[in-house]
Amino acid sequence: MFITQKLASQTVAQVLAGKNLTEALNAVWRNNPDLESGQRGAIQDISYGTLRQLGLVEGVLKQLLRSPLHEAELKSLLLISIYQLQFSRAAPHTIVDHAVKVAAQTGSGFGKGLVNGVLRSFLRGKDELVRRAQANEVGQYSHPAWWIKTMKAAYPEQWQDILNANNQHPPMTLRVNPQHTTVNDYLNLLSTSNIDAVVLDDSAICLKRPTSVDSLPHFFDGWVSVQDWGAQAAAKLLDLQDGQSVLDACAAPGGKTGHILETAKVTLTALDNDAMRLKRVEDNLKRLNKSATLLLGDASEPNTWWNGQQFDRILADVPCSATGVTRRHPDIKWLRRNEDLANFARQQAKMLDALWPLVAPNGKLLYATCSVFPIENAASAEAFALRHPDAKRLDLPVQALPHGQSIDGQLLPTAEHDGFYYALFVKTPHEI
Repeated sequence: MFITQKLASQTVAQVLAGKNLTEALNAVWRNNPDLESGQRGAIQDISYGTLRQLGLVEGVLKQLLRSPLHEAELKSLLLISIYQLQFSRAAPHTIVDHAVKVAAQTGSGFGKGLVNGVLRSFLRGKDELVRRAQANEVGQYSHPAWWIKTMKAAYPEQWQDILNANNQHPPMTLRVNPQHTTVNDYLNLLSTSNIDAVVLDDSAICLKRPTSVDSLPHFFDGWVSVQDWGAQAAAKLLDLQDGQSVLDACAAPGGKTGHILETAKVTLTALDNDAMRLKRVEDNLKRLNKSATLLLGDASEPNTWWNGQQFDRILADVPCSATGVTRRHPDIKWLRRNEDLANFARQQAKMLDALWPLVAPNGKLLYATCSVFPIENAASAEAFALRHPDAKRLDLPVQALPHGQSIDGQLLPTAEHDGFYYALFVKTPHEI
């Protein structure tokens, strides 16, 4: 446990200093290649769990300190240890003992005594300490105050459910490739592999417990892909038909790209501005035995890559705050700032305006984000329609949506899917 606590503490410290959690963990894996799979899993679980519950554990730690703790290593060590003591099944004395050993290596003269005293004080009074921390909304919901305030204003009836959903483990959902099998037949294959799952609709299966893709029957033959149920709506909403030309803007990592090609025989162009991420699209298509034209370019600057041929369908899965997938990336809660939202909205507007001329007459553009903030979603869609009189917004077909419903295109996170937003536009002649 010593090495897992040490490396989890370092990971959380990096995130609190502003580093992306995925990048922080990748650095740990690179620097510690001899870690066993169980150790890697424990480090990841502790890091993710601490960041999911950071508002609570910080609220507890604040009560246990006489003054603010400025040593980042010690602070993150205390945070992950409090998280473990409150939420894990590990023996408390083991957690404390190993935390003290980690503290001895930080170089702080008072680290061992501080960590030992704080953690033992927590164990003596943890019920009351947790109760006091949860008396504050940041402690109760483990989200920044500005985020909670925005959710209350945007979703007065659902805000608590949204915040609570963000703190849960995400579901693992599969998209079944209809060119190979059906959901019911694949469900039987899962059953023979002792993998419990339930059917969500005619293409989606949710596993009751996450598992390695190596365990999924015929995964590497392209029979299924891992894709959130909410994300699977994108290809369905595009109203794809054989023979169409389709642009998947901001295509990486390629989940929606593959789904488009499974849905209809189209000529597909997959665009992304990151060469390494575009390679992931290529790898995903190879697994599915599908092909597309892969382009490296910025969707907001078509003049650098567009050949002048308009598209029948465009999927504009634009950059956003990613606040709808917070439970998969809990660092988002603590790295995002309120002012980031307006910046994303401006970037999205620029991209939409640049892509709209590429839509053929009577063609459709699907605006998509994995955000729950209205400034990036409903407000952006409404502003786009006002800027482009030939952009008529269409109602979303209910059969394409999880549970057959949304709030004006907004999917809020539930136990079965993440948060997404969709707005569908058709290009019509200018009204006179």
